Amino acid sequence: MSILIDESKKVIVQGITGREGSARAKLMLDYGTRIVGGCTPGRGGQEVHGLPVFDSVAEAAAKLGPIDVSVIFVPAPRVKSAAVEAIEAGVPLIALIADRVPLYDVLEICEVADGCGAKFVGPNTVGVMSPEKAVLGMMGGRAETAREWFHKGPVGIMSRSGGLSASTGYYICQTGIGISTICHVGGDAVIGLTFPEIALLFEDDPETEMIVMIGEIGGSQEEQVADLLESGKITKPLVAYVGGRAAQSGTRYSHAGAIIEGGRGTWAGKVERLQMAGATLVEQFGDIAETVQQLRQQASSFQ
Repeated sequence: MSILIDESKKVIVQGITGREGSARAKLMLDYGTRIVGGCTPGRGGQEVHGLPVFDSVAEAAAKLGPIDVSVIFVPAPRVKSAAVEAIEAGVPLIALIADRVPLYDVLEICEVADGCGAKFVGPNTVGVMSPEKAVLGMMGGRAETAREWFHKGPVGIMSRSGGLSASTGYYICQTGIGISTICHVGGDAVIGLTFPEIALLFEDDPETEMIVMIGEIGGSQEEQVADLLESGKITKPLVAYVGGRAAQSGTRYSHAGAIIEGGRGTWAGKVERLQMAGATLVEQFGDIAETVQQLRQQASSFQ
């Protein structure tokens, strides 16, 4: 298994006739993702990379059967309508790639998704990858490099940073240890699937033996994961890195959601909370892969 995406899931690309949608659809296809078609209003009947294009998600579902995932490559102001269209057409998982999606649009997407039992990753995400199975979004850049950099294995990665998502996977794979799934949850203040939800999916995934979390200042996702560790709902070893150690209160640290407000979401508070809950904290990003390797070796020595 893996989480969220594998080679069996039927995927469509909304915005497939645009430059980004077309280029990323090719990456996903070449990597092995089961892309079955795309949607662009007014472009129905065309083909992109040999895939049929439909005017709507409902039309695609009627012709292709139930769709498991839609990856949305449309400009930020059009993300809400595209996401709602996919959810109302019965697609259970959506990936919102665009950044700068208006906050109130995301809140509306949350409400519609909750009402329909759907989930979404992002916005402002580079996507999700289950190595040697499938990729959603743009992780890896090109299929050839993605195959070279990542291989499957027992470590699940969740991250609020797109760049560090792939980098963490790359360096862990360089040690010979592979990855079950990499999930970039997105860097905005309001997102779909959060760290606690992804951590619980990894906990239930038999392929994942260890979780790596790339957090940062702002919000409370890291503290919520600490709560899950403390309550025993997460039992797998968790290695955590929290970015933004030097950030001052009121200063945004790169991502929209990475800001300390009213003394909440500080680096020190997150680190203390995670350490108290039993996570292994890494102060330098470059130490993550070595720490994962050491914990794996320690675990094997007790078996």
